[in-house]
Amino acid sequence: DILNLQVYYPWEFLSSSPCRTVVFPLMTSGITYWVIKSLQQLDICSSCINSYTLLVSPRLLFTIFSFILDYSVYRLAPSWEADPWKALVLLAGSYVTLVFYTRTFTNTLEGLLFALLMVLVSSRKPNGNLAEPTSGPLIGIVTTAGFFNRPTFLAFALMPLLYWAGFIVDSQRSIKTVINHFLKLVLCACFTAIVFIMADTFYFTSVGLDNLYNIKKNSLFDIIGQLNEKMIVTPFNFLSYNLNPHNLALHGSHPRVTHFTVNGMMLFGIMHVLAIGAGCKMLKQYICQLIRVKSYYHASSGLVVHSQGKPTLLLFYFVPLAFLSLFSHQEPRFLIPLILPLVLFSTSQNRAMKWKYVIVIFNMLGALLFGCLHQGGLIPCLFRLEQLVHAPESSNHPRHYTLLFAHTYMPPRSLLNIKKRDTHIEVIDMAGSEEETLCQTVEQQANDFTCSDCHVFVIIPGTVRATITKCGISFLNETLIFPHLSMEDPPHIPFLFSGNWRSQLGLYILQLGRD
Repeated sequence: DILNLQVYYPWEFLSSSPCRTVVFPLMTSGITYWVIKSLQQLDICSSCINSYTLLVSPRLLFTIFSFILDYSVYRLAPSWEADPWKALVLLAGSYVTLVFYTRTFTNTLEGLLFALLMVLVSSRKPNGNLAEPTSGPLIGIVTTAGFFNRPTFLAFALMPLLYWAGFIVDSQRSIKTVINHFLKLVLCACFTAIVFIMADTFYFTSVGLDNLYNIKKNSLFDIIGQLNEKMIVTPFNFLSYNLNPHNLALHGSHPRVTHFTVNGMMLFGIMHVLAIGAGCKMLKQYICQLIRVKSYYHASSGLVVHSQGKPTLLLFYFVPLAFLSLFSHQEPRFLIPLILPLVLFSTSQNRAMKWKYVIVIFNMLGALLFGCLHQGGLIPCLFRLEQLVHAPESSNHPRHYTLLFAHTYMPPRSLLNIKKRDTHIEVIDMAGSEEETLCQTVEQQANDFTCSDCHVFVIIPGTVRATITKCGISFLNETLIFPHLSMEDPPHIPFLFSGNWRSQLGLYILQLGRD
């Protein structure tokens, strides 16, 4: 919208049924795009808008934002009897921080808002003394913003809000003061929700920023009338879509225990195991106390005071995990906000120090796999293609380029830096098409003689290279981009120990030959 580029609009952002707020994309990536656009318009930077800046500028902003996580850990560590510097080292060394918190995920924003919420509800100052209860307005704003970013934020916010509510009730003797705190929270939450609803309604009813200039010409009453015709509440659309099991099945169904048994281990390694072990021990103590004591109240109080393992931190970790496990679609990135309570728990009582070598090796392998190898060739491939399609023309007739992607993640078309008015570049995403379908499409492109100056490029992983050879199509040249690992089409282990191992861990750009 800001740079007038051709992009693929995900279904969540279609104006017919938007499921995601536009506020956070505009406040993050949108700001960086506006800055580089302004620099180019002011002739400060003649070629500011290119694939590299389009990729790096939003990531740079998110990397700066990620230090909110560091601040939160440093601020909260003393409250949970954890060493602040050991906690910071554990956080900074985690590949979740290095890889996920420097990318433009909504889950990253969810994690940062969760960290802010934990700081706001903290009942202790950094020196260990009890603090005054945080005023409700900030908590209401952060909670509502997190809900509009991802409605699953309520799963993360539940325990901090209950913790804050309990602290408010215990610390205030006057019922009037307690009601005042909760009333401020509700009012600020409602006001924040109205801001998001108005912004989303304004954006989606005007179909992006392109029509804002036309809207400005209308009167204020016309604009208000247009907004009132269809109020868009994106979280409700999100929930109505995701509560339908059929819709979730379209994106992949997983066993309900995937988060507990696979994703938690994949992201956090031994820290996840330590939390499960402490949770089982706490549960065992709780059951034993229920058997031994007469009063349930005394059992609960004994658990909170005497039980080892910081039960509240464990609840901050396991309650969101349990709620997210209720949905059948379970991806590892959904859990990245949980790194904060897990780091605090692991560094309290020096639990993680016993496993420091295991943690270092685990995070090195994780950073290598998810930060370098996993779909690692796709972005460099787009960089190269952007230079190719924007190369100076030798004639007055522009060349036509067809870029066919198969068995890769969806290529972000914005990195090709194609203006909306340009029609000489076509992107075809075949995702994980079967061999027959792929061959038919490639043959159609090879035998299309309606265009005299057309160039067709096929982009596939090295593990699918043999498949494309069976199609019987000749190629003018091929470029191998290394490294690239496709988990959907993993390399064959024997080939990794042969002289052809680089092709198995690479991404090919094949220029189609045309008879």
